[in-house]
Amino acid sequence: MKIETKFGEAKISIESGKIAKQASGSVMVTMGETVVLATAQSSNDQREGIDFLPLTVDYQERFYSVGRIPGNFFRREIGRPSEKETLTSRFIDRPCRPLIPKGWTYETQVIAQALSVDDEYDPDLLAMLAASAALTISDIPFDGPIAGTRVAKVNGELLVNPVQSLLADAELVLIVAASSDAVVMVEGGAKQASESDLLDAIFLAQEAIQPLLKLQTDLQKVLGRAKRNVPEVVRDLELINKVKEIYCPDMAEALKTKEKLPRHAKITELKNKVKAELAEAHPNGGPDIGHAIHELEAELLRGAILSDGLRIDGRSLTEVRPIECEVGYLPRAHGSALFTRGETQSLGVATLGTSYDDQRLDTVIGDTSKSFMLHYNFPPYSTGEVKRLGAPGRREIGHGALAERALRTVLPPKDSFPYTIRLVSEILESNGSSSMASVCSGTLALMDAGVPITAPVAGVAMGLVVEGDRVVILTDILGDEDHLGDMDFKVAGTHKGVTAVQMDIKIKGVTKAIMTQALEQAREARLHILEAMSKSITAPRNEISQYAPKTYTIEIKPEKIKDIIGPGGKNIKSIQLETDSRLEVEDSGKVTIYAPNAEKAEAAVAAVKRFTMAPEIDKVYTGKVVKVLEFGAFVEILPGTDGLVHISQLAKERVQKVSDYVKEGDIIDVKVVGIDKGKIRLSRRALL
Repeated sequence: MKIETKFGEAKISIESGKIAKQASGSVMVTMGETVVLATAQSSNDQREGIDFLPLTVDYQERFYSVGRIPGNFFRREIGRPSEKETLTSRFIDRPCRPLIPKGWTYETQVIAQALSVDDEYDPDLLAMLAASAALTISDIPFDGPIAGTRVAKVNGELLVNPVQSLLADAELVLIVAASSDAVVMVEGGAKQASESDLLDAIFLAQEAIQPLLKLQTDLQKVLGRAKRNVPEVVRDLELINKVKEIYCPDMAEALKTKEKLPRHAKITELKNKVKAELAEAHPNGGPDIGHAIHELEAELLRGAILSDGLRIDGRSLTEVRPIECEVGYLPRAHGSALFTRGETQSLGVATLGTSYDDQRLDTVIGDTSKSFMLHYNFPPYSTGEVKRLGAPGRREIGHGALAERALRTVLPPKDSFPYTIRLVSEILESNGSSSMASVCSGTLALMDAGVPITAPVAGVAMGLVVEGDRVVILTDILGDEDHLGDMDFKVAGTHKGVTAVQMDIKIKGVTKAIMTQALEQAREARLHILEAMSKSITAPRNEISQYAPKTYTIEIKPEKIKDIIGPGGKNIKSIQLETDSRLEVEDSGKVTIYAPNAEKAEAAVAAVKRFTMAPEIDKVYTGKVVKVLEFGAFVEILPGTDGLVHISQLAKERVQKVSDYVKEGDIIDVKVVGIDKGKIRLSRRALL
């Protein structure tokens, strides 16, 4: 079965029942010549002893989708996903996960594969649609459907589902996922957009995707399988209520501890105490006791916020934690800053490099490169834990991409600041909002490095607690408020406007009123944080670090490029080796020189000029004799440029034999006495 609808300026079709029929749910989604297959499958055996949803979502791009063979050694898609695949997997997972009921403990897997990709439509959002449709028609319980779209503001106009070519100049680009009645996820960036622009884009997207939701429900009516029952979790309610009743005062006392680790230690101590005291009467009640302790903690924390406006660290609902900033923290780094907000601490480190340091990316859209990178590291000690160190996971990649997006819009253009920039955020302590702390430490590190950013950027995470009609929005949430709350809404921006947003929710969706208030509280918090940051550094330093490479740019005539490069790159290699520098030569004749210090940079500039200078009449040159003939000697006066000293111009007296006066390899001074059709006439006699 195949059904389709118009979406923006394009048509979207969903097809099912033809391929991958052994999967519980499988659909093929097509827009233009972009085609994505998604499947949803769940195991038949329930996982015992877990209290979380065992869901994995994977998005994969195939190089054959664009008629390319992978460029790696193996010539196949390698096992480790690209950053694009990881980020796409994350934003498919995040809106779908809250819609699978609690208690579903069967291993569940969603796989989306880009099988064909054109130049106009990115497969990422088609993958989200396909994943939702596959879950919707499968037998897996799913409180959907959902769908997503990209909204861009181009030349002052909001466009739904724009083609890729329009995104480069867009003032705002958001990915929005929504159900029929609420927004469930937001992700994107902007060039300092206003909060009202964000709201307009978000709810335009929600309205626009309604036809995509109808497509899925229509498909479900025809092909949908009967949903499996969610296993009933049998709880000892008598034991749970008993724990809550007896130990509520102890939990309330533990939650008065403001510091994270001591508070967690007291809660763990309470859990062990309860198990010990109830062990004889309830020998098998461990899981229910743990569940009761968790529920009791959530009820007390959420109840205090909703009823009394009290947070566990004593702040008001809109108060930002204490902030400390220090720049120039590492002596040899090109730029560094330590940003501490409450119990969350990020060390931002900036490194400046040359275009040789750009990150090369082999993707389905072709070989591309990045000249700005932000890498986020989250070591286990930052939360007082012991874990195996490994490659960055989805969380690290996602947080790094969010912080990178927040800062990218304020960076100077490559023409005026020709450096590759790498920022690293080392999370040294974490108690909520470490990605936004990375934005703040990154801004300070960039300014400390002398990067002329257009404006400082700060970020803050907003939270939400909802019970019935009672709604409370929290500013600068703690880890526990994120864990036990209903929303994590990260907003980064400048004094002028928003540069990046990311919203994840644990409920079915949020309304426009909630989002409006959250954005306003985030704006007020952002301005407060920017003010605190300005006390450590107010503007980018006038000069870059003494340890950073120095850059010089000179212009040469395009026809002289071959002289700098030389046969087989001989000349440019010799310049780089002799001056310990790097040269980049553009087709326009622009030559950029990167050197470790000013002295070596000047030596490289002089070398380039030697190779590109044209000989001038009446000018004296010191040259090397390269060939001796009966009628004279050829002297190289510039790299690759030589002229003839006729036998009559070698000396004042009459010369009988040229080799009696000069030999190959001799260094002599000569004067240019004529240039005729590219032939250069030199005289040694004129200088004697």
